[in-house]
Amino acid sequence: MRQVLLVDDDIDLCALMTDFFAHHDFAIAAAHDGPRGLARALEGSYDLIILDVMLPVLDGFELLKQIRRRSSVPVIMLTARTGQHDRISGLNAGADDYLPKPFGPEELLARMRAVLRRSRLTETQVQTTAVGGLRVNSQTREVWLDSQAVELTSIEFDILDFLVRSAGRIVSRNELAAVLYQRESTPYERTLDVHISHLRKKLERSERVQIRTVRGVGYLFWASAGAAE
Repeated sequence: MRQVLLVDDDIDLCALMTDFFAHHDFAIAAAHDGPRGLARALEGSYDLIILDVMLPVLDGFELLKQIRRRSSVPVIMLTARTGQHDRISGLNAGADDYLPKPFGPEELLARMRAVLRRSRLTETQVQTTAVGGLRVNSQTREVWLDSQAVELTSIEFDILDFLVRSAGRIVSRNELAAVLYQRESTPYERTLDVHISHLRKKLERSERVQIRTVRGVGYLFWASAGAAE
């Protein structure tokens, strides 16, 4: 069974989710406030963390920031807040997906499976793509830039891996959204823009590789001529 940490102060909801997901091969461990959630997240070995925004003592945004300093475990955030600012705040903190409350358990289950598919290691293929001083290992999900490790979240790795494998051609927003979320992107969605912005900041120490935005179309991974390894 996949091990999932659920951090939510709604005890009844946690109990219902624990029972529901047990029938779908997910074992749920629950914590009901920020400090306990952080301790469980850092001490345990979880395949996925589901994190509520509104938590006692330490809110979900700060908790996620603390987790991201030490772990790239996939995280889905839950919140009753529906504003775009809050969704962007969750993504900026390093969330892989963001689900507003109230939600159906089937939708959360589908999102959990999608996030885990993106983060799953490819055990049958060992591939390292190297270009412009950048090396991307699709099995270990590790990235190096000029021999220095680059820490990425699960979804940041998936975006970079896809763009690097598509180097030299423009990848449309719809194509990228289909790979990441199994759906088309929406005109007002900023999810991809936030993740791309994070990637650019993490790669900015090198001028040999860039992720370019092609306005109205999508993105292009570019490496300087003669940099391929």
